[in-house]
Amino acid sequence: MSKKLQVLLLATSILIVGFTLVGGLGVHAASTDTSNSSYSHMQVYSEVLYHVRAEYVEEPNMNLVTSGALHGMLESLDANSSYLSPAEYKAFKQKKTTGKASIGATVSKRFGYAAVVSVIPGGPADKAGIGNGDIFESIDGQSTHDMSLADIKTHLLGDAGSKFECSIIRARKVEPQKLTIVKDEVKLPAVEAQMLPDNVGYIKALVLTKGKAAEIASKVKDLQKNGAKKLVIDLRNNSAGDEEEGVAAANLFLDKGLIAYLQGQKFTKVTYNADPQKKITDLPLVVIVNRGTSGAAEIVAAAMLDNQRGDVVGDKTFGDGSVQKLIEVPDGSALILSIAKYYTPNGKVIQDTGITPNVLVAAANDLPVVSDEDETAPEEPQKTTPQNDEQLRRAIQVLKAKTQKG
Repeated sequence: MSKKLQVLLLATSILIVGFTLVGGLGVHAASTDTSNSSYSHMQVYSEVLYHVRAEYVEEPNMNLVTSGALHGMLESLDANSSYLSPAEYKAFKQKKTTGKASIGATVSKRFGYAAVVSVIPGGPADKAGIGNGDIFESIDGQSTHDMSLADIKTHLLGDAGSKFECSIIRARKVEPQKLTIVKDEVKLPAVEAQMLPDNVGYIKALVLTKGKAAEIASKVKDLQKNGAKKLVIDLRNNSAGDEEEGVAAANLFLDKGLIAYLQGQKFTKVTYNADPQKKITDLPLVVIVNRGTSGAAEIVAAAMLDNQRGDVVGDKTFGDGSVQKLIEVPDGSALILSIAKYYTPNGKVIQDTGITPNVLVAAANDLPVVSDEDETAPEEPQKTTPQNDEQLRRAIQVLKAKTQKG
């Protein structure tokens, strides 16, 4: 058998497996536009692979070429889809069961690199000065551009006390910073509540993990007993949690209407409608969000906005909300494939668009770029008040205007 035929057969096999897994083979093959058919794509891929094998400056490592092609194919779908080589999948499974410590940050992929969505106060990432929008340029000497999101998350898990090296691109630094971060078991913050002037009840939730909707409900009831007439729900930097907990949190403020729905090509549509028995209050409310708001918190914001239950104030959110399926491959590798995405009541894909507030207020805490020599210890966070928080001040203004009109 000729070398070219061998390469063509190899490429065809890879593409058949790939298109079968993503469900594209049957759809595209039936297309009347042959230039977009899966057979056309396989032919192009086969031709490229042949020339790489036959004419590259030196004989390439075809295992690396194939692995790179599979990584690229999955990542081109969305940030949450990943290909894991046999070695990566082995590490992934081990960390999933034994890795109890982390850096206390939600990380996704943006612009090809690992981007920090938000950090947990007091966690290792926070102590290292890492903040929203910072970029992990490399982790343990490997560029995050060449790593799948699943592999990146594997590196961020481990035993308490274990370390990892990273290079961080930060807005307030001219040059990338090399850091050593010690992983630790991160305590998730409780829901906070306080009474602000003019009978405004303020609730801050930094995560929406299991049980947080019940915490929010308890805080709302306490505030109402203490005389709250209006509510501010602060979901800024809330990116950790479960989307169904976001549905539960949204239902606390709705007695009817669609909260969200989940849909995919081969995924049976799931509709989340408000249960009137789970609503706990009719108080006017405003939700505050920012670029660190993601996932479950975005479901809450979109449900309030689309059902005209409350205003949303702040920055456009990050945009994340999907369901993944793990598919094992016989050679020991695996795919993590997005099979469904969450939609807002008005039919927008949260992962693709994020949530745009109806009252846009940019955050005032963007720090200027400084030199590496101008290093100072991070300041202690101030208590949130309308005087030092423009987004909160504006949220209260919106509430007042609404209640006066009502």
